[in-house]
Amino acid sequence: MSEPVARAGPARRPRVAVVGFPNAGKSTLVNRLAGGTEAVTAAEPGVTRDRRSLTCEWNGLRFDLIDTGGVDLADADELARAVQAQAKIAIEEADAIVLVCDARAGLGPGDAELAALLRRSDRPVIVAANKVDRVENEPLAAELNALGLGEPIPVSATHGLGTGDLLDRLVAALEPAARALASAEDDTSPPRIAILGRPNVGKSSLLNALLGSERVIVSERAGTTRDPVDTEAVVDGRQIVLVDTAGLRRRGKVAGTVGYYAQLRSERAAERADAAIVVCDASEGLTAEDLRAAEVAMRSGCATVLALNKWDIGRTDLEDAKARAARKLRLRPPVMACSALTGRGIAAVLRQAIALADRSMERIPTGELNRFVSAVVAERPPPQKRGRRLRLLYAAQVERRPPRFAIQVNDRGLIAREWAFYLENRLRDAYGLQGIPLVIDYVPRKGGGQGRGRRRKPEPRSDRFAEPGGV
Repeated sequence: MSEPVARAGPARRPRVAVVGFPNAGKSTLVNRLAGGTEAVTAAEPGVTRDRRSLTCEWNGLRFDLIDTGGVDLADADELARAVQAQAKIAIEEADAIVLVCDARAGLGPGDAELAALLRRSDRPVIVAANKVDRVENEPLAAELNALGLGEPIPVSATHGLGTGDLLDRLVAALEPAARALASAEDDTSPPRIAILGRPNVGKSSLLNALLGSERVIVSERAGTTRDPVDTEAVVDGRQIVLVDTAGLRRRGKVAGTVGYYAQLRSERAAERADAAIVVCDASEGLTAEDLRAAEVAMRSGCATVLALNKWDIGRTDLEDAKARAARKLRLRPPVMACSALTGRGIAAVLRQAIALADRSMERIPTGELNRFVSAVVAERPPPQKRGRRLRLLYAAQVERRPPRFAIQVNDRGLIAREWAFYLENRLRDAYGLQGIPLVIDYVPRKGGGQGRGRRRKPEPRSDRFAEPGGV
């Protein structure tokens, strides 16, 4: 391998600027859409001053909501001008804009001035008529048609009324930006390969063997590595980044010690990686702790390969280890033997990890995916529930690294866990996705399986791969 080289940066997510007159309920709406309470809210106006970014996800599209301070263009106060400047930066950087207005207060001069500013931008603008807390008050939004920004959407940031319709409109507006960002994504950027595993299985020794030098400290004492160590290298003429990490234990065993924080940093390193080599000790076989380390990689979205290290002294049955991994791990990752001491098999393990990282970046054409889903349903239809059967209406891949799919269905309540696993496994077999986390979102068609306008709270990233059905 050659000398370290520079690594390119990742592409960003689409951005939505949320703007409006003071006390229109912007931060409350941002919290409602993002499914959290990170943006500070209060009854008094002017609480938000700096712009703040929160991640939101809807129908498989992840994007950033930029919460901004209230904009009153007529206010010449120095602090108000600073808030306006922050909001204008958010508008310039946004791919779409949500103008939040107080529907109960009606159309004010501040709203009209801000709308005139937004009409001059080349971004799509959606008007959210906020504080429509009851269905019978929806006609209050009609007055905001005078802003000339299209039909306003009645919403209640407090109660969630209409937020589903708002998110549907937002996702539609962001699709061109999302496609542009995906096509501009630098697919040649070096994949990050994290080396994970329980303590003292030879992670640092494996890294040194791959690099052909003593890049990191190796010791018989468990827990030598505490901070993730990034090393840039070249494999077969291609740039990669290898990340050595601290050993993963049960959190209860390291609570209150320096090992606890080392473990947190290892988990965060896995979240930033494209693939993980989970190192196991072949002299001990595939243990429950090894399986837990592989689960950490899966929940982090890493493509995963299990490396049975110390094969020169091990007596593990490789076929038995493969069967145990396939039985216990949803990813069904490849299991390979290697020895950091002798160098046997380490190049093959690394090339397998890189190949999995590449595969997680591939996109299945929509037409081909729909034909595949139709064939699976025809071969083994979903079981009936309460006399009704799940119908899969349309499928599309909406994300890569890791692959994420959105499948429109007639009613999410009809999904059977076993059949969802069956579809996932067929998808892995058909497209060679063993060892790669898959997210399948079953999205109810409008009017089926979910109340109109209600917001589904997104699950935390750490649980994204725990159950079929996605968010």
